[in-house]
Amino acid sequence: CGGSVSDSSGVLQSPNYPGSYPNDADCVWEIQVENNFRVTLTFRDIAMQSGTCQNDYIEVYDGPLHSSPLLGRFCSGSFPTYVSSSNMMSVRFHSDSRYSFRGFQAHYSSIPAGHNTTIQCLPDFMHVVVSRDYLQSQGYSAQRVTLDDSRCRPTVTSQEVVFNIPYDGCGTIQEENNDTINYSNTIRVASSGYIIKRKKNINLHVSCKMLRKSWQQVMYAAEDTVDVNESQFGRYDMNITFYNSPAFQQQVRSSPYYIDLNQNLYLQACLHNSDPNLKVVVDTCVASPDSHDFNTLAYYLVRNGCPRDSSYATYYSPSSHFARFKFNAFEFMSRHPSVYLKCQMLVCRLGDYSSHCYQGCSTRAKRDISSAEEKVEVVVGPLQLREGAAPSGNTR
Repeated sequence: CGGSVSDSSGVLQSPNYPGSYPNDADCVWEIQVENNFRVTLTFRDIAMQSGTCQNDYIEVYDGPLHSSPLLGRFCSGSFPTYVSSSNMMSVRFHSDSRYSFRGFQAHYSSIPAGHNTTIQCLPDFMHVVVSRDYLQSQGYSAQRVTLDDSRCRPTVTSQEVVFNIPYDGCGTIQEENNDTINYSNTIRVASSGYIIKRKKNINLHVSCKMLRKSWQQVMYAAEDTVDVNESQFGRYDMNITFYNSPAFQQQVRSSPYYIDLNQNLYLQACLHNSDPNLKVVVDTCVASPDSHDFNTLAYYLVRNGCPRDSSYATYYSPSSHFARFKFNAFEFMSRHPSVYLKCQMLVCRLGDYSSHCYQGCSTRAKRDISSAEEKVEVVVGPLQLREGAAPSGNTR
């Protein structure tokens, strides 16, 4: 149950609804709609163990689960409606080991956030547009719209004031929490009066919250890239590419990528971002013959930073934006015609030794890894054994 939801509208409901939900369920849905839209969520049916809502309950958060305000927690009563302040909302359903009921059903949709100011979280900067009609309606001049850093000037058109604010300059403030790395700045609109001010100055606080965990799912990767979601919540732009040697000089561009059993495979994950103070590491890589199922037949090369396959190893990288690693074409390949690889990457602040990127091999509890954290999944491939390759050797 739970998962990432990106459609403009849809339905959420407890497991088995309208049948009884299971005991000991803990489901988290993360709803992320388009740029400059908000999420409105309305509950249509609630049938749960009532009372103090300590045993079975629903929680609604104004953004990612671990770092956003709680909008409401309930288990019975009237059918509430919630509206997010950004383009993201999280819903958590929890049940204990005792009683079971019908559960809940809720409908969500996206609504425009208003067009006075829009923001897009692009790979290298925040793209912010302020409407000149809005400024004029409030009695302000487009020429009075600035950042604190006067060197960073906007582009003023007949209809808009446009800022491209870099993540590592123009006074942008960077902060890290459990779910996101946040970049924020303030656009100031000053009153034109010098002696007597009849209007208050306006501060437009803009921020991009980049989700820290992203999944890359690869088998063969020839410059395939996960696009950044252009929204108030964005994803880091990352790709994974195979190389033909540990020198990491020549990319593998053939498709499909045919390999020999026991062949060493060399991969490089690359973070595309203008912020130099970021570090990327490989957290988890799991192989499966099914590109849609990494649970039934799963083979872990590395999990939560802990190598599971004896052939897995990392390499020195010339940049903190690169993560280089290798593994051997293991016995798993001889039993399946195609194998897919899904890798989860972590992005942290460079030099933050308390972050997950510097912890190395750790238990899940210590790393505070939650399945509710946002994932970006991309499937390319497959990786296949070269015709006539002998399934021999002692690799795992």
